Amino acid sequence: MVRKACAALVASLLVCGAVTASATSSSASPAGAAQARLTLPAPTGPYPVGAVDLHLIDRSRADPWTVTPPYRELMVSIWYPARDAGRFPPVPYMRPGAAAHFGSAAGNGMLGSSLYGIPPDSVDFAATRTSGHEGAPVASHERPFPVVLYSPGAGDPRTFETTEVQDLAGRGFVVVTIDHTYDSSEVEFPGGRVVASRWEQWFQEAQQNNDFPALAAKIFDVRIADTRFVLDQITALDRGRNPDAEGRRLPTGLAGALDLHRVGMFGVSAGGLIAFQTMDEDRRIRAAVDLGGNVESPLLPDALQLWPVARHGLDRPFMFMGDASTDHHRTPSWKMLWDDSLGWHRDVNLNGANGEDSYKDTVPLLPQIARQLKLPDTFVTDVIGSVDQARAVTTGETFVAAFFDRWLRGRDGHVLDGPSPRFPDVTFVP
Repeated sequence: MVRKACAALVASLLVCGAVTASATSSSASPAGAAQARLTLPAPTGPYPVGAVDLHLIDRSRADPWTVTPPYRELMVSIWYPARDAGRFPPVPYMRPGAAAHFGSAAGNGMLGSSLYGIPPDSVDFAATRTSGHEGAPVASHERPFPVVLYSPGAGDPRTFETTEVQDLAGRGFVVVTIDHTYDSSEVEFPGGRVVASRWEQWFQEAQQNNDFPALAAKIFDVRIADTRFVLDQITALDRGRNPDAEGRRLPTGLAGALDLHRVGMFGVSAGGLIAFQTMDEDRRIRAAVDLGGNVESPLLPDALQLWPVARHGLDRPFMFMGDASTDHHRTPSWKMLWDDSLGWHRDVNLNGANGEDSYKDTVPLLPQIARQLKLPDTFVTDVIGSVDQARAVTTGETFVAAFFDRWLRGRDGHVLDGPSPRFPDVTFVP
């Protein structure tokens, strides 16, 4: 399959994420054809959801991917429990410039593939609305809310896990999503400036130099530094400083609403690997979840050099969520981490899952795209597998939330104890 080949080509991490190709034709939509309009599942928690974007600049660090600008800049979004949300505009799934690039032939052309084979310009991603409300005040609280960081898969934008992110916010978490500039498919900065991924360039250079390990190591280092910088900036925000580069107004009550003593992290694919490695290097992160990420690759002679956490293990809680072919028995990097860790850990998967794509917004969005564009059923199943599409969303949300409830809040709903008739689609890997 093209998807599997691409995953191997991009080395350990790294997946094709949002740029995976399927067998479906990727020819452009006819001129004037109506674009598909999408909706996301609503959050299940008791809180309305607010969101705000921040433009962060790290002037202490040169950008490792470019000489201009001479500093590292990122876009992040903060999703949080809100009040009076109805008075504030809904948050779009993507800003207009990012959406136009993401859904175009140019945006989907990494490694010569396309966005799951979706015809370019056939989906109106900008028109997709989330359950978040832009700039709404933070909900009243007796204690600050625990914080969860999110790092996307390689080549994915930070928005491609919005279903899970807004659900966590509705349950009472502050969730910070990170775009790793030049790694994410595109990043839109204030004023409409769009910076595209450089994955195709990186891959070609690594292929010419026969040096995929160096590329993979650099991506890891950059992502970890990004994540630690973001954690520094939200710590400053919680203390009353506005870290936004343009000084844009922050939501009422956001400062003081983040409990930086209760921080977790999760990620898809490469983002999951980064979650564990960052937790190993930064004691501020107390618990982490990896959705489908492993370092195995035929292009890396010693992939575990990228992921030293596996060699000595973790002393804090973590959870794997993979598929039937990726667990701690079949995947050497997962097995090493599992065997060497003293902290609490679980390995679960959704029955019928097809790797990382069964844990992203592909699950609620691709069936809608297939129906509206009249694509075959295999367009969906080739990407997300045979998971029950409705239950996969709610079950994934439940398990991720249960993990962070238990380890950041001390609330144990016993969801993670073992198999249950409540969740027939979940396999606990012993």
